[in-house]
Amino acid sequence: MRKSLRLLALLAVMALFAAACSSDDASDSADATEPAAAETTQAASDATEVMLTQSDCDNTYHVITHGDSGTFWSVVEVAVRDAAEATGCEVVYFGANNDAQAQSQAIEGAIADGSAGIAISLADPTGLEAAARAVVAAGIPLYTLNSGVNQYKDLGGVTHIGQTEVVAGNGAGERFNALGASHVLCARQEQSNVGLDERCQGLAETFNGQVTSEFIGLDATPDEQQATIAALLTADSSIDGVLGTGPNVPLRALDAASDAGRTLIIGGFDLSGDLISAIEAGDIAFTVDQQQYLQGYLPVILMHLQATNQNTAGGGLPILTGPGFVTPDNAAEVAALVDAGTR
Repeated sequence: MRKSLRLLALLAVMALFAAACSSDDASDSADATEPAAAETTQAASDATEVMLTQSDCDNTYHVITHGDSGTFWSVVEVAVRDAAEATGCEVVYFGANNDAQAQSQAIEGAIADGSAGIAISLADPTGLEAAARAVVAAGIPLYTLNSGVNQYKDLGGVTHIGQTEVVAGNGAGERFNALGASHVLCARQEQSNVGLDERCQGLAETFNGQVTSEFIGLDATPDEQQATIAALLTADSSIDGVLGTGPNVPLRALDAASDAGRTLIIGGFDLSGDLISAIEAGDIAFTVDQQQYLQGYLPVILMHLQATNQNTAGGGLPILTGPGFVTPDNAAEVAALVDAGTR
C-alpha cells in the first residue's frame, strides 16, 4: 500500500513540476476522518505522502507524521518543502491521518529505502515504538517532532522539535485564571493523541477552578464537534470557559455557545485564519502558538547537517518551538503570516 501511495504521490508531483517548473507547488493530500480499528486498511489509503525532490544532494530524508491535510499540518508540509529546497535534497513527507499502523508502515518503508534521516511525530507512542526503535537499530538518525518530547530519549532519538505540551497547558491555565473563568471544558479533537491529553493535564495543574476533559469529535466532523460542545454546555451550566486543543475547536465552541445561549471565555491551540480573525474581533481570548513551521523545517535541516557535517543540536534536550500566545494585542501581525501559509 505504501509503495502505491508513494508512486501516486510522485506522479502527481512530477506532473505539477512539469506544468510549473517550480518546487513551490502545493502537495496532494487527502482529508479523512480518524478510522476505527476495523477500518485501518481504508485509513492507510487516506494517508498523505509527497515526494519533494531536488537535484543537488544524494541523500533522502523522511518526515513521517500522524498529520492530516488540515490547517495545522499543511503549514508543516510547506516547511518541509522549503527545507528540501534549502538543502537541495530529496525529502519524502508522509501524513498518516492519525493511523499508527499506516505511520509505522511508512517508517519501515523509509528504513528499507536507506533513508539518511527519519523524523516522526509520536502522537501514539505505543503504536509507533517498534518502528521507532527499528530506525535506531538500523543506524539511521531518529528525530521526533510535534509530539514525543517525553519519549524521544528512551527511543534513542537525537532530539525533539516542538513544545512541551504540559507547559503550554500551564500557560493556558494561567490565562483562564486571569480572565476569571471558574470551570473550563478542555475539548479534544483526537482520542489517542497523548499531546492533547498533556495540554489538558497542564491546564488542570495551574487553573484554579474545575477542568473537564472530553473528546468532542474529529476536526473532519465540525458539526459533530459543535453539537457535542453544545450538549456539554447544556448539561452543565457551570462551564464558563472552553479550551480547544487545536485551531478548529475554539471556533466550534464559539458556535456552540451561541446555540446554547451562553457567553464563554474561549482559548485554543495553534493557528488558522478564521481563528486569528475571531481573536482580532475579541470573540476568542487567545490561542497557544507552537510555531509548526519550525517543526517541519528544522528536522530536515538538522538531519542534513548531521548526515553531511556530523552536527547535532539540542545537547540531549528538546528544541522548543513554543509556547507563544496570540491575543488581540498581536493578532494583526500574525494574521498576514497565516494568510501566507507559514504560521
